[in-house]
Amino acid sequence: MRYDRTVHLDTDFATTVERVREALAEQGFGILTEIDVTATLKAKLDHDMEDYVILGACNPPLAHRALEVDRSIGLLLPCNVVVRSDGAGTVVQALAPNTMVALTELDALRPVAEEATQRLDAALTSLTTTDVTT
Repeated sequence: MRYDRTVHLDTDFATTVERVREALAEQGFGILTEIDVTATLKAKLDHDMEDYVILGACNPPLAHRALEVDRSIGLLLPCNVVVRSDGAGTVVQALAPNTMVALTELDALRPVAEEATQRLDAALTSLTTTDVTT
C-alpha cells in the first residue's frame, strides 16, 4: 500500500515551501507545526543533509469529523506534508489520508479520508499538473 501523495517540482526549496503553504490554505488546511529536520539534525547530531521540512497541516472540519469517529485518530493528525530538496528541484509529499482507514479498519473514516484526499490532491495539483503519484 502506498502511503504518500507525491509531486516533483522544478523550483527551489524556499519557493516550494511558500507555494505549498498557499496551496494548502486554499484547500482549508492551516499549518499547526513545522519541523526543520535539516536544522534539527545539524544542531543535535552535527549531521548535514538537504533542506527538509515537515509541515503539520490541519483542516479543522475534517479533523473534527475524524475525531468524532475515533478519538485515537489524533495519533495520525495533523496530516504531515514533507518538502525536501531533490537535486535541482524539490519533492512535496503528503501522507495519504486513506492510511487512516487502512490502519484503523474503521469504514466510518472513509468519507473523511476521501474528502481529505481530494483536498490534498487539489493542493498538490495546483503546484504542478504533472507527476502526481497516487
